[in-house]
Order: sequence, then C-alpha cells, then structure tokens
Amino acid sequence: MEKISNNRTVKFFNGKQIPLEMHKVRIVQSLNLVPVEQRLEAVKAAGYNSFLLSTKDIFLDMLTDSGTNAMSDKQLSTMFVADDAYAGSVSFSRFEKSVQEVLGKKYILPVHQGRAAENIISKAYISEGSVIPMNYHFTTTRAHIELNGGSILELYTPEAMKIDSSHPFKGNIDTERLEKTIQDVKPENIPFIRMEASTNLIGGQPFSLSNLKEVRRIADKYNLIIVLDASLIGENAYFILKREAACGKETIGSILLKMCELCDIVYFSGRKVSSAKGGAICTNSPDIYTRMKHLVPLYEGFLTYGGISVREIEAMAQGLTETLEEDVVGQSPMFIEYMINELVKLGIPVVTPGGALGSHIDATQFLPHLPQSEYIAASLVSAFYIASGVRGMERGTMSSTRDEDGNEIYADLELMRLALPRRVFTLSQVEYTIDRLNWLYKNRELIGGLRFVEEPPVLRFFTGRLEAVSDWPERLAEAYRKDFGDTL
Repeated sequence: MEKISNNRTVKFFNGKQIPLEMHKVRIVQSLNLVPVEQRLEAVKAAGYNSFLLSTKDIFLDMLTDSGTNAMSDKQLSTMFVADDAYAGSVSFSRFEKSVQEVLGKKYILPVHQGRAAENIISKAYISEGSVIPMNYHFTTTRAHIELNGGSILELYTPEAMKIDSSHPFKGNIDTERLEKTIQDVKPENIPFIRMEASTNLIGGQPFSLSNLKEVRRIADKYNLIIVLDASLIGENAYFILKREAACGKETIGSILLKMCELCDIVYFSGRKVSSAKGGAICTNSPDIYTRMKHLVPLYEGFLTYGGISVREIEAMAQGLTETLEEDVVGQSPMFIEYMINELVKLGIPVVTPGGALGSHIDATQFLPHLPQSEYIAASLVSAFYIASGVRGMERGTMSSTRDEDGNEIYADLELMRLALPRRVFTLSQVEYTIDRLNWLYKNRELIGGLRFVEEPPVLRFFTGRLEAVSDWPERLAEAYRKDFGDTL
C-alpha cells in the first residue's frame, strides 16, 4: 500500500499558514536567555567567533544541524541493544542492511564523521595536480583536497549566486562547463567529479535528478567516477519530489536509490543524514572498496566500527531507515520555508527559495556599508547574537581562506546561516528569531566590521579570533536595552 504522507502546512481561519509538526515532545532540555550585557561580554570573550561561545550563554543554538537533529524514540531504543565487539559486530551488520536498503550500496567503510570520509577519499584518489570539478565546495572538502595537492573547480550555474530567485535547483552543476573543463584539464587529471547534496555554502540548495543523470552521461563518456556527498541527501530527495515535475509520483525512497545508483562513491556524515554521530563511504565497486579499505584501520578504526561507538552505529542504522519517511526529511525544509517567507515579507534579504539546513541571510545587502574585507557575515552573526542570544554560523569570507601570497580569497556569498535542525525548535522560537532579526535589520547601521587577531592557517573559522574595528558592539547593546528594557 502506498504511504500517505502527513507532512503538510495548516491554514488557519485567519488565513495564516504554518508548518505542522508531525511529532510530539517527550524529553525536554532547559534553555537559558541571558541579559544583553552578558551576551556582549560573551561574544567578546569568544573573539567574535560563534564557534567559541559557550552553550551556557546561548538561547537558541542555530549554529549547525550537524549532530544536533533530534533523535527518534526508535533510534534511542536501538542504542541499548548494541553489540560492543571490536570486530565483527552485529550492530555493523544491521548498519550494512540499512545502507543497502536506503542507498543501494553493497560495500561500506564506516568512519567517525563526514570529514573523515573526505580524508580517506582524498588520500586514495588525490595527488599533486589533481583537479576536482564540483557543483560547489564545502570547507572541509576543499581543505582535504588541497592538503593532498589537488584543487577544486566550482561549476555552478548563474542561478546559484542569485540571492532572490525562484529557481528550484540552484545546486545544479553547469554540465556544459563540466564537459569543457574535462576536455581542457584532461580526464587523466580528474580523479572524480563531486556532487554535493545539498550545497551547504550557497544556502543548502539542491540539484535535480535530471542534472545528476546528465553528469552521469558525461562521466561515462570520459570514463570518470562520480562522488556524492550525501550528508543532506534526504532533503535533496525531498526537494526533487516536490519541485521536479518528472518525479512527482516517486517516493523519497525511490529517489534516494536513483540518486545513489548514478554515483560510484556515496559518503555521508551521520550527524546530518541520520541524526546520529558517525559516517560512511559506500560503493558497489569491489575495486573502489579495496582501494580505500586499508586506510580505515589506519585513520579511523577497524572495518566494523570505524572509530564510531557501536551505539551510534545502531542509531545511524535506524536513522537511515527513517530518512525514507517524508515526515522526517520534510520537517526542517517546511520550517525553513516558513521562516524565509516571513523574512521576505519584512524586506530582510534572505536566500530564496528555501533550501536544506537553515535560513541564509544575505549579509552583503543587510550591511551594505561594510567592506567585504571586514568579514561582514561574521559581523552579522556577532550582532545577531548580541540582539537575540541566538547563535548562527558565518558562511562567507571568514569561512574561506587566503592564497599562497596571503591575500584574501573573498567568498562568492556572504551569508549568516541560521540552522533549523530536524524536530528541535518550536514555532514560537522561530517567531522570536524572526522578530529579533527584524529589530536588527532596522538598526543595521549600528553594526561595524571585524578583523582577525588570531588566524589559524587552515579552517580558520573554527578557532580563529577577531576583534571589533570600533565600539559598535557596545552601541548596539545600548540600543537594544533602550528598546527592550529588562525583557532580555
């Protein structure tokens, strides 16, 4: 019998439409909203880097969906029956079965998270001079490729860089540019083509199934393999179901299988795709499996645990199965769409259409008075924390890097990402976030820039520290107190 989805938006008598949560809350965790003065001191102490904030000072944590999605009751229950064997664990066998059912891949290499998979793949395939074409890079992906002597080529379509757009698949790769790139670079210098589902750094935007099919055709023409970053594959499949006319009668499960069948290697972070900690590299090729197999015990752990707690392997196995449910993978996109629609009504610049992962505020339009050299997305993240206690993430030039001469490589987009993990926040918390963002937008001229005082050479956005170029944080906090008084 065909499953009837309960995933829907409810229209109220007053005409307002809101997303309906198809779950109930059974376990809660207390939150703390500290006064604006404490938020100001906290962000200063953190070097204006939201990664370095302590959760005791955070009200709503919208930093990421990685490892922060709510787990289901079934996931939690499976953790109690885990087989703690170092090798040959039955828990891994159950994980294998889930991967085969959901992703259609026979050979599985477990790793402790997504970037560990990137390390293994890069060690196995990247050499000096390698070029990797892709729809868009992710920070850790780029770092692993470059550390192994390779470089990336982002072959996104023109729609990808448009903030205000109705294009349903801004994560598509430009297939004409892809074929020309292969001809220019030469196939022997291209270890693989990488596709990311969904493109994290440009607003969680998905690619279409038809686009992936065309990439497969080109890859076969030049005897190249395709590597799929499947960390947000559930949401990408959801968007294909909802936005790609030819797939309207498919199911999430059938779309997932078709996506993975078109790719030679599928890797993912369990912290995203299955709401549990861990990850894996999957393939149907025994040759590809053998090429990477020896690296897992070296960098991760034995082949049946890969550096992951077997309890998490059990939860990952169950979480993958739940990815087949539209109510599970559609909950976050519905909340994101609702939030974006409300922000658009207020005139706040935000990436449209809604994608996976979170709402992405365009810092360039939000703060037109600041130069890109002053890390405007990072400034917006810090300012929004002061104004709300909500922790977002910088996805802009601070998340980029420098060239070999020490010059900034400016990001294509300057975004503040407000992640909405699956089944974590209530609608009132989303409304609070919208309200405080509206206040900040009306007071945006108070926000100034930042500069580095401690800058790590790699992935600087994780641990780097900055300082304000003026006293703008104090003036912003003063304006907030004037408007909100003692209401926090």
